[in-house]
Amino acid sequence: MYDERLAEFSRERLDGRPIPDDLRVLLVAQWEGRTDFTRLLDLDFFEAGEVHPLLDTSYLSETELADPEMQAVNAAAAEMATYVKLVARGGKGWVGYWLHPDEPADRAWQLTELDTEFTFWSLVGLTLTEGAAAERASYQDEPDERIAFTQLAVELAELGTALSTQDYDALDDTEYRVGPEELMEELIEAERVKRGLR
Repeated sequence: MYDERLAEFSRERLDGRPIPDDLRVLLVAQWEGRTDFTRLLDLDFFEAGEVHPLLDTSYLSETELADPEMQAVNAAAAEMATYVKLVARGGKGWVGYWLHPDEPADRAWQLTELDTEFTFWSLVGLTLTEGAAAERASYQDEPDERIAFTQLAVELAELGTALSTQDYDALDDTEYRVGPEELMEELIEAERVKRGLR
């Protein structure tokens, strides 16, 4: 029923890569108007045609867009968008996947979060659902995020989306091989050099 819409989402947000199973469930739930996952995970998935946050310059004035320093930042951000596949608003700003070619291909996609100041954050977990649940665990009524995560995991399982673990401390926390924050700085510096700003 949603095959074409899922294919479009894959093309637009993941460069045609297969949509992970948990993301497929979350997307269909949002498109069906179900609020259960949204309530638990605080994710709002992008609709077709929405601009990738790293490519969005609509908030900049003409003067800012003409500034060579800002042009260097925007060029670096555009290159980063080839590796940062954001799929939803949530958390500190936007969440998605870090798909740099130097990351191991034999494991789940690395999760990433981008805040409104263009700072990158890693998320724990093997799936977007796990990463979002771990993030949301600190915002629950239960003050112990480990207990809150377990409670969220149980609720998600009841909705048919089981996590790989209900133990917060057992969540995958593999570090990036190539750090998004460091790469962004390198790319900005390279763009500054290209423009004679260094």
